[in-house]
Amino acid sequence: MQQVKAVVAMSKGAPVEVVTINVPDPGPGEAVVQVQSCGVCHTDLHYREGGINDEFPFLLGHEAAGVVEAVGEGVTDVAPGDFVVLNWRAVCGQCRACKRGEAQYCFATHNATQKMTLEDGTELSPALGIGAFAEKTLVAAGQCTKVDPEARPAAVGLLGCGVMAGLGAAINTGGATRGRSVAVIGCGGVGVAAVAGAALAGSSPIIAIDIDAKKLEKAKELGATHTVDSSTTDPVEAVKEICAQYYDGADGADVVVEAVGRPETWKQAFYARDLAGTVVLVGVPTPDMTIPEIPLIDVFGRGGSLKSSWYGDCLPSRDFPMLVDLYRQGRLDLDAFVTEEIGLDAVEAAFETMHHGDVLRSVVVL
Repeated sequence: MQQVKAVVAMSKGAPVEVVTINVPDPGPGEAVVQVQSCGVCHTDLHYREGGINDEFPFLLGHEAAGVVEAVGEGVTDVAPGDFVVLNWRAVCGQCRACKRGEAQYCFATHNATQKMTLEDGTELSPALGIGAFAEKTLVAAGQCTKVDPEARPAAVGLLGCGVMAGLGAAINTGGATRGRSVAVIGCGGVGVAAVAGAALAGSSPIIAIDIDAKKLEKAKELGATHTVDSSTTDPVEAVKEICAQYYDGADGADVVVEAVGRPETWKQAFYARDLAGTVVLVGVPTPDMTIPEIPLIDVFGRGGSLKSSWYGDCLPSRDFPMLVDLYRQGRLDLDAFVTEEIGLDAVEAAFETMHHGDVLRSVVVL
C-alpha cells in the first residue's frame, strides 16, 4: 500500500478537499496507474452534488491518462511503464453482448476489486470506477488502454470520457459519414467533439447550434460549416433550410446529435432530422425529465431511429489507439479541447468555471 494526494467529495454539495488516501498494491486483474492528467468533467460535479448516488465519500476524476506503475497477478495486456488512457468500459468478454461480437455494449464491465480508502480506512467510491484526481489510482487492468507514449497526456486523456462520448455519438451511434448531413445541438465539450467527429467522417453540412457565441466559434474551428444561435433563430427551420441547400428534397439533417440532455432540445432534434434520419441523445438528462409530448404519428411517419449514446458506443481497445494516431498525425485536434491546465487544488474552482461556460475542459496535470 502507498499514500498519495487526491481530490475527495466528502458529502453532498460540500466543496471538494485534497486529502491523503491509501492506494492498495494491485491484486489479481488490477493495476496501479501513476496519473499524469485528468479532465474536469460535468460527471464529477454530478457526483459531488449527489446526482449519481449517495455512496460518499467519492474519489473524483475519471477522464485520465498516465503510466502503469504496477500490475497484479494474471495481467497480460498492460505492463509497468505502459502509457495508457483510462476507460470506464472494461469489457467482460463473457456477457451476451460480448459473445455476439458487440463488446461496446458489454453488460458487465468491471472495476478494481479492492477499495482505495481515506487514511482512517473509510472506503472511497471512485468516480466511474476510476478515481483519477489523484497522484495514483487503482483500477481494473481492463480499464487501461495502451496508446502511443509520445502523445500529450492532457489532450489524449480526454478520450477517457467527454471527447470520446461526442466523437462516438456522431460516428459510432449516429453513423455520420460522407454524403450525410449532421446537426449538433449544444456545443459544450461533448457537442463540439461530435462536431469534430462529423468532420472527421467527412459529413457535410455540419451545423452547430447553441446560444453561446463563444461555443459556436469553437465549433466552427473544429469543423462546423454553419452555426445557429438558437436564442434568436428557430434551430429546426434553420437546419431544414441549410440542408435543403445541399441536398434536393432534404427536410432536415440525416443525423442530429442532442448534447444538452433536456426535453426541449430533444424535441428540436426530433423535428430537425430528415425523413429516415437519426436522433442521438448524448446529453445526460436528470431522472425527473420526460420526453415531450409528440404525436405518435410523427414518430411513425418520419421513420428513422431514436437512439441514446453511452460513451459514444466506443470500444476503448479499438477506438482509443486509432484516435490517438489521428491526433499524432494532426487530423484530430485534441489540444483544442484543453482550455486550461490546473493542479489538484484547483478542482473546486474549475467546477465554478464550468458553470459559466468559459471552458471546454480544465485539465488537472500532475
